[in-house]
Amino acid sequence: MKHIIILGDGMADWPVKSLGDKTLLQYAKTPYMDMLARMGRNGRLQTVAEGFHPGSEVANLSVLGYNLPKVYEGRGALEAASIGIDLKPGEMAMRCNLICVEGEILKNHSSGHITTEEADVLIQYLQEKLGSDRVTFHTGVSYRHLLVIKGGNKQLDCTPPHDVPLHPFRPLLVKPLTPEAKETADLINELILKSQDLLKDHPLNLKRIAEGKDPANSIWPWSPGYRPKMETLSDTFPQIKSGSVISAVDLIRGIGYYAGLHRLDVEGATGLYDTNYENKVAAALEALKTDDFVYLHIEASDEAGHEGDVALKLKTIENLDSRAVGPIYEAVKDWKEPVAIAVLPDHPTPCELRTHTSDPIPFLIWYPGITSDSVQTYDEVAACEGDYGVLKGDEFMKEFMHSNQ
Repeated sequence: MKHIIILGDGMADWPVKSLGDKTLLQYAKTPYMDMLARMGRNGRLQTVAEGFHPGSEVANLSVLGYNLPKVYEGRGALEAASIGIDLKPGEMAMRCNLICVEGEILKNHSSGHITTEEADVLIQYLQEKLGSDRVTFHTGVSYRHLLVIKGGNKQLDCTPPHDVPLHPFRPLLVKPLTPEAKETADLINELILKSQDLLKDHPLNLKRIAEGKDPANSIWPWSPGYRPKMETLSDTFPQIKSGSVISAVDLIRGIGYYAGLHRLDVEGATGLYDTNYENKVAAALEALKTDDFVYLHIEASDEAGHEGDVALKLKTIENLDSRAVGPIYEAVKDWKEPVAIAVLPDHPTPCELRTHTSDPIPFLIWYPGITSDSVQTYDEVAACEGDYGVLKGDEFMKEFMHSNQ
């Protein structure tokens, strides 16, 4: 049996008053996810282990069955792998957002979803002005970039910028957790403030302002760590002789690298609501012909949640159903070799809160011949009645990979 996980990043949510106190999954038209929930089995998954921040790196590692205390080294080290940076001993990597600051306020975490082409100009400029033998900036995708510091100390208190839109930024600057980390914290804060001086009058930002767009006028490094020590999925699950990951997001592609998955490039994959669902689905189905496992990650709902846009998030959920889940189910349901499908988010990103929470997320598992439970729809409330109950740690991945055995 082959296996595919379809992950709608941040898809889970809280009840919304304007939707009659329904969650977005309850309110959205999702006939395929509802059908799979009805034909399959359901449950909830605690993707954020105790003591961990509810970030996508934590949640996706958990979905894939990794022991977080053993492997977690922050988001930066995973994204470094995706963009081809081979971290050496003693090198610390950090996610480095290009953010928009207005006065003393952190306006948003994405500089209005700046394009990769524009961002590359600014990252190269920062490398020229602030880079050194010790400090290097590397271009990622859109607002998501990388800062590498030789000899950096990761014992730092860093605030993810998507957690604090419209907050004053200075109280959120990096703080050392140990006396030994003070030098690293001071260095990073100096880089942040210097970047603001350098970027405020950069021609590219002046052009963005003239066009009514948010400028990318500050860096914001966070999630520090070193090269992680992760086993491949094949080492843990012998069913996975080969597998692929499909995502527009460097974080997920970096996880895929360490998990031993092929990282598939898809034309038109953006990490936003305008991503090319059809090309992603085509790539997933093609990969399933030769691979045992595919991890199809779609970021759109998470970004809509961060923007607090209920209507847009509803659209992203319905797109996931009609343009990803439906076509994949229709394609594989009659394959000679059966395919198990799991659908789930990694964490909630409630529009009301505009950031991640650690609430358990709903999941469904379906494959030909599965014994269904009583659940009739796919959503946060219905999943509470699912036969799987609440799973933790590697329990979801073990259940999924032992489908039909």
